[in-house]
Amino acid sequence: MSNYKRYYMQGHYIFITVVTYNRQPILIDNIEILKAAFHKTILKYDYELFAVVILPDHFHIIIRPKQAEDFSKIVGSIKKYFTYNLNLKNSDGASKRRTLQNESRNKRKESNIWQRRFYDHIIRDDEDLFKHVDYIHYNPVKHKNISPKDWEYSSFKKFVKDKWYEENWYNFGDKHNIENIDLE
Repeated sequence: MSNYKRYYMQGHYIFITVVTYNRQPILIDNIEILKAAFHKTILKYDYELFAVVILPDHFHIIIRPKQAEDFSKIVGSIKKYFTYNLNLKNSDGASKRRTLQNESRNKRKESNIWQRRFYDHIIRDDEDLFKHVDYIHYNPVKHKNISPKDWEYSSFKKFVKDKWYEENWYNFGDKHNIENIDLE
């Protein structure tokens, strides 16, 4: 049994990373299901989705739940909704999904869509928040070598609109500075 312990602090933002099982690149191909999962969990758990980036095999979010202890439930609900509604894009999608899930369940009956755990970090102060927001918006550069303004699946444009960033916030000359952001 694991000794892993999550900490819950009321009123704090939480940075969360969720990764697909074996880094399967399924999220962008099924982006509408993932968006619906976020929408449904916001209605159910009443949380602020502050920043987000979605890549093919993982996503990072910063949320502030109304109830601190809900953030684990929020992640579980997103994963459950996505898994349940996933329709692999082939002629036999629904039965293919069930077969994949049935073959891959371990003794805890977890699906083969997501890694079992997720990473969380309670944001301590404004400086910590700014670092994590930068990390989120830099992630498409790191993984896809694409400018944040050109990556469709992030909150970057919202932050530009809200004057947090200039539209050309990142240029490839900044790569060393941003890649060395210490998130711990």
